[in-house]
Amino acid sequence: MELFINPDKSEWSSILKRPLFDNKELEPIVAGILENVRENGDKAVLEYCRKFDNPNIENLQVSQQEISVAESLVSDKLKAAIKVAISNITKFHERQKEYPCVTETMYGVKCWRKSVGIEKVGLYIPGGLAPLFSTILMLAIPAKIAGCKEIVLCTPEGKTGSIHPAILYAAKQAGVTQIFKVGGAQAIAAMAYGTETIPRVYKIFGPGNQFVMKAKMMVSTQGVAIDMPAGPSEVMIVADDFANPEFIAADFLSQCEHGRDSQAILLTTSKRIAEETKVAVERQKALLKRNEIVEASVANSKIVVLGNQEDMISMMNEYAPEHLILSVEDPFEFTKHVVNAGSVFLGNYSPESAGDYASGTNHTLPTNGYAKAYSGVSLDSFIRKITFQEINTDGLTTLGPTIETMAEAEMLDAHKNAVSVRLASLNK
Repeated sequence: MELFINPDKSEWSSILKRPLFDNKELEPIVAGILENVRENGDKAVLEYCRKFDNPNIENLQVSQQEISVAESLVSDKLKAAIKVAISNITKFHERQKEYPCVTETMYGVKCWRKSVGIEKVGLYIPGGLAPLFSTILMLAIPAKIAGCKEIVLCTPEGKTGSIHPAILYAAKQAGVTQIFKVGGAQAIAAMAYGTETIPRVYKIFGPGNQFVMKAKMMVSTQGVAIDMPAGPSEVMIVADDFANPEFIAADFLSQCEHGRDSQAILLTTSKRIAEETKVAVERQKALLKRNEIVEASVANSKIVVLGNQEDMISMMNEYAPEHLILSVEDPFEFTKHVVNAGSVFLGNYSPESAGDYASGTNHTLPTNGYAKAYSGVSLDSFIRKITFQEINTDGLTTLGPTIETMAEAEMLDAHKNAVSVRLASLNK
């Protein structure tokens, strides 16, 4: 982990560089998987599942019996925690509903907009050492609130032929309608194109490895929507002398355990905070189970001491972090300066872990600087907004000449005529 003291602004871009993997070489591999699944459906999907995950897989769909067995394997303590998270996530996303509001733009001309759920959505949850059942809650709950009719989940089995029980339990509780034992780029292909067993969806959500993310980007050019472009997970902590170095170190490491390519950055005006945080990171790091992964991502991480708050604000917004923690004396006042960020955590007692699991906000957020242009997943991610208008005879009489004039100026006679024939009928 590098420490920078008052670096020149010319160095900022190199300091803020993310540990990205050039995945161009994956394109032909992923393209081959997509085409194979498109052409051969279940047969191709099963071949990939046997090759990469469970060599003995026979059925792609998770049965109700498997879900019931999984439920019995989840502890009461974890079930209770999941239910608290579901309650909070539901409350937060329910408040995002919009109701039709009719606007009369001029007499006789009424316009309004209605939100309609995307009928079929696909969720991808990776396998591996960390069973990300929390991501199911973050995706399936707003999908259900939005009114999505089909919520399809793909997640890989392990080599032993099982999906983590908490994933299946969370999926059932959150309203997933179908679950399939498929991982990797082949899962994205199956949901994008549909197979004999796996339905085609209209939008795909969820994290994954480089193959999954490349597959999502590629199918997004073929008429299938995705949640957002994504890179490795990241956190930026902005701190002054009121911060707690032990808390900062804990937040640093909670982000670093996501993966080897994760990144944590501390911006501070206090050299003391910087030095004490660095010591705390080393001490806490030794106690973690995923130490090897943490070591790799800590190597990507930075501590930057700047001379004033203005520079901190500039660097913070230039980085546009996925997660932003404001460990400052007056975090509410500081939020006025936040322009680019995915999700913001205020004060010393708002750990990023709260947003990851159970406070209510969504943890599917823009990474890799995309917070400059993208929002995190919300209820809006699962809906389409359809506009409506109704014009009566008085409205057309008033507005019609305006439309005719504009259409004539654009030399679109048929557009003008669509109004003219109506106005003529009214004048008979």
